[in-house]
Formats: sequence, C-alpha cells, structure tokens
Amino acid sequence: MIPASHPILTCAAARSLEEGLFAGDEAKEWPAMQQAGRAIARAVLADFEEIGGFPAAGRILVLVGKGHNGGDALIAAAEILRRFPAAQVELHFVFGERALRPLAARARRELSAATTISAPEAAYDLCLDGIFGFQFRAPAEPRVAALIDQVNTLPIRVRAAVDLPSAGLFRADFTYATGSVKTPVLDTPNTGRLRYLDLGFFRGDEPGENRVLTPGVLAGLAALRPAASDKRTYGHVFILAGSLPYPGAALMAVLAALRSGVGLVTAFVPESLVPAYAVRAPEAMWVGWPETSAGSLALEGWHLLHEKLGRATALVIGPGLGREAETQALVIQILKNITIPVVLDADALQPDLVRAGKTPRILTPHAGEFARIAGGQTPGALATELNATVVLKGPVTRVYDGTTVGHSFFGGPVLSRGGSGDLLAGLTGGLLAQTPGDPALAAARGVVWHGRAADLLARAHGAVAVNTTQLLDYLPAALRVVES
Repeated sequence: MIPASHPILTCAAARSLEEGLFAGDEAKEWPAMQQAGRAIARAVLADFEEIGGFPAAGRILVLVGKGHNGGDALIAAAEILRRFPAAQVELHFVFGERALRPLAARARRELSAATTISAPEAAYDLCLDGIFGFQFRAPAEPRVAALIDQVNTLPIRVRAAVDLPSAGLFRADFTYATGSVKTPVLDTPNTGRLRYLDLGFFRGDEPGENRVLTPGVLAGLAALRPAASDKRTYGHVFILAGSLPYPGAALMAVLAALRSGVGLVTAFVPESLVPAYAVRAPEAMWVGWPETSAGSLALEGWHLLHEKLGRATALVIGPGLGREAETQALVIQILKNITIPVVLDADALQPDLVRAGKTPRILTPHAGEFARIAGGQTPGALATELNATVVLKGPVTRVYDGTTVGHSFFGGPVLSRGGSGDLLAGLTGGLLAQTPGDPALAAARGVVWHGRAADLLARAHGAVAVNTTQLLDYLPAALRVVES
C-alpha cells in the first residue's frame, strides 16, 4: 500500500465512518463542522491566489441546502468574512431557512452579518455550493436544477463546491472533499479541480484499493538528514536522454534530478550538447554519447553506460530521446541488460520498449502515450504485467502499483505546458535512486512534490505567464509544513 495515503470511500463507507466517529452526537459533530468550514475557507483563499487573491471587499454567494454541506459552506463564508471584514456575503436558502437542520441552523446564526436573498442575480467573486452532499440521490427537482443553471450563467470569478458539485450540475472550478474523498467525486461532472481537506479521520493504514495521496508521503524528505551521511547515502541516478532535435528535455530532466535530493547525477547525452549543458548544470556529471547522423544517441555508445552501471541505483530513459530506430534499439538493449530500476518517459514509452527486460520500472505516460503502450489493458493490469508502477498523468494524476491506485489532487493547469513531464521524470528518477527498492513510493513522492510545487508556482505568478522550469524554484517550499 502506498504510504501516507487515505482510502477513497463509497458513500456507504463514508456514512459508516462518520457514524463511528460522531454517533449522531451534535456535540461531536459541531467541532468537526467548524473544522471543515474553516479548512474550506483556507483552501479557497489559497486557490484564489492564482488569480491575484481574494479582494478585500469581495462579494460571496452561498447556496445553502438543508444539512452538513450547507453548514460547512456557511462556516467557510464566516471565516472568510472574519479575515476580510469589508466583504459582503449573500445567502440563498434553496429549501428555505426553516428547512435547515440543527447544525446548519447554528452555523447560520453565527453568520449574522450576511444578507438573505431570494434569488442570485449579481456578479460575485466567490460562490460556495453547499446545496447537496454525498447522500443526494438524482434527479434534482426542476426548481433546484433551474436555480443551478441560473447560477452557472452568472459572472463569478471562483466557483467552489463542498464535497460534490450539487446534482452534478453546479459548474465548480474547485471541489473540496472534506474529511474523506467519496468515490462519486471522481466521476461526477463539473467537479473542476479536486482538493482533499484532511480533517484527521484516518491513521493512514486503513485498507482500500483506491486512495488519495497526501503531503505526508513527503515527510521522509522534509525531515532532518542524518549527520553521518554523504553523497553516496542518497543514491546515484543515471539519465539517458536528449537529441539534437529536442535538446531542452534532457536538461530539464537533469535539473529536476539535481533538486530531488539524490547524491549524484550522471547524464548521458549527445556529445555535441555537453559543453552547453555543463555550463548550465555543473553539479551533474556529463558523459558525451556518440550521435547518429540525425543527432540521436547511437548504438556504439552502449559501452559508456555499461562500464559505469555498477555505480547507479536508478536510471531514467526517454526525455528528448527521439524515435530514431537505432536509438530505440539501443534502449531495448539497455533494458535487457540492467537490473537497476528505471523510469521510462516520453520517447521511451513505446510498446516494445516498455516490455523489454525484467527490471522494475516506473512508466510516466499521459493519456495518449498510455493508449499507445497499453494494448487495450487498464493501467492496473499493465502495472501487474510489467512489474511496473504506472503514473498516468492528467488533471488527476494516478499512481498504479498493481494492487492500489493513488490519486493526486495537486497541481493544475499551470502544468499544461511543454517540459512539465520532463521535470517529473527527472524528479522521480532522483527519488527512485534514493529508494530503489520501492518504486511506488518514489512515484508517489514525485507526483505529490511536483504537484505541490506547481500549486505554489501558480499562486505566486498565475498559470499563464510562467516558464516550466520556474517550478523548480518552488520545490523547496513544497517540502515545508509536511506532516507525517
């Protein structure tokens, strides 16, 4: 089981969990509701930073249902109002204020500064959707569906759903899963970007095939390192990458590996590129590889890698490698003759390459690359067949180790640019070199660390006017405040 991950629950299992925790006791439920609402407020305000931050006199619309989701949304609005006293909060009680259940009514009483409105019709900075929770059963009554459709047309800068977008109709920019992630959120339309707000309901060792990755997976990296360590303590990653048509990918993979905490990085790249690369990253050891006429890695360079393999604890192959037949044959030869674990990325993600040899491997495809290599199999089945960990990149990146699936809700559209995958490959390779016996751990750490750094980058500079390599400067901060 991937460490520091929590199970994703069916609705029935989530209901059972909450009954076990609270037993219907409002004295226990109220602190949990306050915790959830405040966590939503913190998360919303953090995500608002991507578009310049919540305005001091911002306008908030809260869509309030009957139960806990409505209460969570009310408490979140109250917390935002506490931080921004000049903000305006408008409440629309979808089923009427008298329909509120006791805890939601209590949350309403604590939001005395808010205004109740009969219909939302204005422009807002934030809309909090707290109409329905995970116990909702479709379809929504026509009146409620019409209300949600109306809200969807309003000019609203950020739309946030509590646990699930109501009826699957509310078009959320972010959905905040509080306490636990419920399986419907993975398939419900209009969820936007998913965020998991851990409220301490889990120890981390509960069973479950589908799991959500938490920042705790980085705890070992965030801790103090032993005083009696040296560069050999933290592994040695080899990177085989690059070609004259695609020179940048290899450099980005190496730069990311250098930030991974690995002790040593050796890069095997086309010999004509070494001088420029060495100036850019002198910390790496650069080995010039003979080139084909097209500028890719030639078969005759195999001895350069072979004679040094005893020093390596992990290998990365693929970024910028190109698809020239001679280079692809070289990769097959390498994979058939190594025993160290390997990360296969980009041009190394070809059907015959991913199946060559028996060494443990991490595959890092996006959806198109996965379709190319899978042969119709599911990611889990491919992981089992190849003794591999499959990192399927996407809006929710998933880590398959053959028995469990870890879902990462970190990162976002800021990663939708060339080079993001090269950074992930190098980062993951450096992590794999530090834990060569646990590829799934290295993959989970790579995905979470990469995603957290992307979130910080977007919050600092937005998702538009940035360079891919700026993400590297946010890797240190992404390790801060990591709990085990």
